[in-house]
Amino acid sequence: MGENGAAKYHQHANFAPVEVSIELGHQQGGSKCYDDDGRRKRTGTVWTASSHIITAVIGSGVLSLAWAIGQLGWVAGPAVMLLFSYVTYYTSSLLSDCYRSGDPITGKRNYTYMDAVHANLNGFKVKICGFLQYANIFGVSIGYTIAASISMLAIKRSNCFHEKGHKNPCQASSNPYMIIFGVAEILLSQIPGFDQIWWLSILAAIMSFTYSSIGLALGVVQVIQNGGLKGSLTGISIAVVSPTDKVWRSLQAFGDIAFAYSYSLILIEIQDTIKEPPPSEAKVMKKATLLSVAVTTIFYMLCGCMGYAAFGDMAPGNLLTGFGFYDPYWLLDIANAAIVIHLVGAYQVYCQPLFAFVEKWALQTWPDSKFITKEIEVPLGPSRCYRLNPFRLTWRTVFVICTTVISMLLPFFNDVVGLLGALGFWPLTVYFPVEMYIVQKKVPKWSTKWVCLQLLSMACLVISVAAAAGSIAGVVNDLKVYQPFKTSY
Repeated sequence: MGENGAAKYHQHANFAPVEVSIELGHQQGGSKCYDDDGRRKRTGTVWTASSHIITAVIGSGVLSLAWAIGQLGWVAGPAVMLLFSYVTYYTSSLLSDCYRSGDPITGKRNYTYMDAVHANLNGFKVKICGFLQYANIFGVSIGYTIAASISMLAIKRSNCFHEKGHKNPCQASSNPYMIIFGVAEILLSQIPGFDQIWWLSILAAIMSFTYSSIGLALGVVQVIQNGGLKGSLTGISIAVVSPTDKVWRSLQAFGDIAFAYSYSLILIEIQDTIKEPPPSEAKVMKKATLLSVAVTTIFYMLCGCMGYAAFGDMAPGNLLTGFGFYDPYWLLDIANAAIVIHLVGAYQVYCQPLFAFVEKWALQTWPDSKFITKEIEVPLGPSRCYRLNPFRLTWRTVFVICTTVISMLLPFFNDVVGLLGALGFWPLTVYFPVEMYIVQKKVPKWSTKWVCLQLLSMACLVISVAAAAGSIAGVVNDLKVYQPFKTSY
């Protein structure tokens, strides 16, 4: 993402502290074509940054919110959602202040989340952060593959139900659809960097609003047909599930909601697309964050609450694929097609930082390898050509294949989503942004602000551990009846 074309940019510690664009052979300052660090002029605005955030945030997570609210009830469900939205906005604002080290206008840029951690914290924390960030990206890509395949399968089943009736099981395997999604991602993954997929990000954001709106509209219609709201103040009752399951499912709901707001791990990369000051990138990013989180929360509230109001305790784990709705089948097909298109884009938005990190590491480790540095020009038209890098082609293809195969082995949407949300929320959304902000702004130890920030971090850690436990319990229950590559839906 922010380290777009890492193989093209390399800063040598022994040289003067001015970045050099090797690809272009320019050392820039005040240029119309290049920013103060010698990289191509950034053109991002509050609107493009907002579209990137919405693309990353309003993903497959929105579809599990009706189920999550169903476990918590009308009181705790919306309250937890508002809590996570505020924590996400607040910690994202702290993180945006860490894009530049020192002065917010002229300070040294940190191109990635990892760069920001490295500039503010010690070496061990950098390694831990790197592992967590890239492991989370790997996990999210698996979650998106599962969600996309389920939506593609839902289109097939929706048409089957329409032709053969609702009582027909219409069972089919999601594996072929995971393979189709994987092939599409292999092709799109060859786009070199984050700044070159802005069009895909905007398209994905439009698709997210499309299927969220359809889910909301279907929920409203279902509530009208029911003649009132379903659900209860405390969520699914003990009469429906055992007391133990009630606890585990409630904890898993926390993880699902946390996953729905997860985007902090790519915030710095998004901020690195914003044009240079004035105003500072941090100010623009805070506006984009406020706008995006506000829009996202409104959508989440409407979709989650209307889904729960429509189905009550029986709210499906995935609102548009759990077949709480059957008709109009063509509208469900449009919604699920929009989900697939959105997830195709979201997959790329999330994976670009990992792609850039591995490619930069490979270049630094084997700088003389032609396999890593060579670029083959492939003509795309009379005046355009694509630079095909053998290492990029090989590594990104292997990555997509791995995520696809793992998705075929563990296709549990709700549990995987909850586990990913729980594991990524505290360290990446709360702990590291808080710790970096304390160092960046030199917040005195044991001051009121320092104590409040530490209390926030500790509270979120407890929530994350509890949510992870609930999701793991769900995965264990699913594995009792699941047969890899054989189970159909």
